[in-house]
Order: sequence, then structure tokens, then C-alpha cells
Amino acid sequence: MAKTARTYSNRTLQAIRVLATQIQLARKQHRWTEAELAERAGASRSTIRMIEDGNPATGLGLYFEVATLLGISLYDADSQKLTDIQHTLDLKLALLPSRIDKHRGEVFDDF
Repeated sequence: MAKTARTYSNRTLQAIRVLATQIQLARKQHRWTEAELAERAGASRSTIRMIEDGNPATGLGLYFEVATLLGISLYDADSQKLTDIQHTLDLKLALLPSRIDKHRGEVFDDF
């Protein structure tokens, strides 16, 4: 069975292209070949090429790992700030229900 093509919004594709260009620029500034970056990232050269081409099907974790290896700042924050942000988000999630159910009919509230 053929896999259906996934569509992405223009904003998503633009954000991926920006990160891909930053990655390619940083790799060239480090004077690393695609193969050298692939070895450091534990990926294949073809995967690095897909990342630099802005392929949205490539795993987000690989994009972030490659960006981190190249010293590209993600979220414009240091690791302590990211830890603080994650802690705040975890606290907010803890206050919300762990499961969201759709209403299964009209609520009877005529007391």
C-alpha cells in the first residue's frame, strides 16, 4: 500500500528551511564535510543532506542534535533556561487533566 504524502503549512516549511540553512552555514563555517557531521551525529551522509535540504520528514531529534553539535542556539536559551522552561511547562501540565474526552452527549444540568 502506497504511503500518502504529508502536507505541511507554509510557516512550518519556512521554519524548517531557516533551520536547515543555519545548519548548512554552520557546517561550512566549521569546515566539516557532510560525512564528518554525519559521523559526529551518528547519522548517514544522506540524512545530513536531507536535513540541509530542509526535508520535513527527517526526524526532529536529528535536526536538533545536528544543530547542537554545530553550536546553533535552539530557542535562544542556555541549558539552564531550557530546564527552567521545561519545569514551568511540567507544572502547568500537572494542573490540567491527563486525559481529554469528547463530550458524549448533552450534559443534563437541569436541577
